[in-house]
Amino acid sequence: MTTRDHGPSRSGTRARRRLPRLRIALAAALSFAVAGTAAQVMAAQPDGTDRQPAVPSLAWSDCQDGFECANADVPLDYRDPQGRTITLAVIRKKAANPAARKGTLFLQPGGPGNSGVDFVRGNYAELPAALRDSFDVFGYDVRGVGRSSQVQCWDDPTYTRAVTAAKGVPGPDAYEPAVRRAAEFGQACLDNAGELLPYVGTGYVARDIDLLRRALGEDRLTYYGRSFGSFIGTVYAAMFPGRVRALALDGAYDPEHYANRPYAYDRPQYLALDGAVGRFLDWCEADQATCGFGDGDPRAAFDKLKSDLDADPVPTANGGQANGYTLVYRILFNINEGKVIWPSLGEALRKAQQRDNTSFLLRPPSPASYDFLNPNVVVECTDKAYPRDPALLKRKVTSFAEAAPLLGPALAYGPPLYDHQHATACAQWKGEQVSRYGGPFRAKGSAPILVIGNTGDPDTPYQDAVALSRELDNGRLLTFEAEGHTAFGRSACATDAVTDYLVDLKVPARGTTCADETQPPSSTPKATPPGTTLGELRNGVNERLDRLGVLR
Repeated sequence: MTTRDHGPSRSGTRARRRLPRLRIALAAALSFAVAGTAAQVMAAQPDGTDRQPAVPSLAWSDCQDGFECANADVPLDYRDPQGRTITLAVIRKKAANPAARKGTLFLQPGGPGNSGVDFVRGNYAELPAALRDSFDVFGYDVRGVGRSSQVQCWDDPTYTRAVTAAKGVPGPDAYEPAVRRAAEFGQACLDNAGELLPYVGTGYVARDIDLLRRALGEDRLTYYGRSFGSFIGTVYAAMFPGRVRALALDGAYDPEHYANRPYAYDRPQYLALDGAVGRFLDWCEADQATCGFGDGDPRAAFDKLKSDLDADPVPTANGGQANGYTLVYRILFNINEGKVIWPSLGEALRKAQQRDNTSFLLRPPSPASYDFLNPNVVVECTDKAYPRDPALLKRKVTSFAEAAPLLGPALAYGPPLYDHQHATACAQWKGEQVSRYGGPFRAKGSAPILVIGNTGDPDTPYQDAVALSRELDNGRLLTFEAEGHTAFGRSACATDAVTDYLVDLKVPARGTTCADETQPPSSTPKATPPGTTLGELRNGVNERLDRLGVLR
């Protein structure tokens, strides 16, 4: 079976609701019960036998604005490479200067859960000319995401009820209800997407990329991955080190902690997020004239605002309601914009105090957000090896909430949504994990791999980038001294370094640091600053579109 047309962006649409729950083609009448273990699958390399998966055949067709789209059939389960297949939606735009073409550049968005098709379509025009001239720019929706058999556990009404019931300031008895709610989510995943759950892990995603590389006629992979896309790139390099030409991993993950010690991964993420929000509130206190929130004590005002909204939610234009949890949810993602958004955050907090529902911080998650959040939880629960100890789960989750008092309690005790809220679901996960990759992550013998980290990143802490650069056999760290998430497109220095690396394989000198973050404007901008969307989320949880920065 083939996917629906994936030409125009799906922003604002509900295309998934018109699609079958799972688009998997039967290449042969074979069962899922196939001999072999996940470890054997990951260790296996193509050997020329009839057990090798077929390289997809890509029949390209025009899909507007110079883009070409196609479908790629890849094995659903790589333990059975000639069995059932899953269809992946792919997109490309050919090199603007054919005479300068060096190959194909894979662009991988963050998430997990963002559409790679939309990522390419939405960001192509802002790529440096050297990348557009040198490469066919390629992207795809990974398995379980978007047009590639979108995973759905909770439907929109169920998710809305869970989010509406959540609190910005949870009470002392919030833990047990959170665990029950997470178990309900996990059961819904088994009930509604159980056929697909075992096969959406990043080990299989990396195998898909290698088949797509071959389908495009590339000897080696050239790749830019941001946020979760950095982990996908890391796994690819670990599994196929000899097939790496250039991998730029921006907003990098510590792969060993993420996959095998997830509590050790979660805690720094809580601390990094609270730290970033705390630095914003400190700026508000120091520059009241620009921020205008807090009356001299923004932290106390923020805590009171969460409680006030919980006690008396603000009606929204679409008939819903916004409470303290809504505020936390929106700050979780918008803080990723860095200092340039700080005056607009101050204004949005003032509006929230005034119960003005035009504040972008009082916009509850949308159905498009749930399209992202369903696979976000599922993929991470497939990838991560959480201990199955309920007592340990309680100790860890409650300690994370205590360590990050600004946003931590709401996230720790909220429904399964984004990274910080996955432990309660993943520690009870009943889905198989045959497609996860647990290491090693050295990528021994690979070409140089560029790792980029922000010192003030609220989403992927800087120490993760440092850890990955050391873990890799041939990693090189580029540091961006800045607030916000990822560097490419937000720093001329980092963007130039990444571009030179991808085009000409020039690796930055050891210790290279960029320090050109745009500082906060002196007042709230009357127009949206380039590269930000203020009331909407550039970072992926609104309308499924992951946006690169635009140099300011």
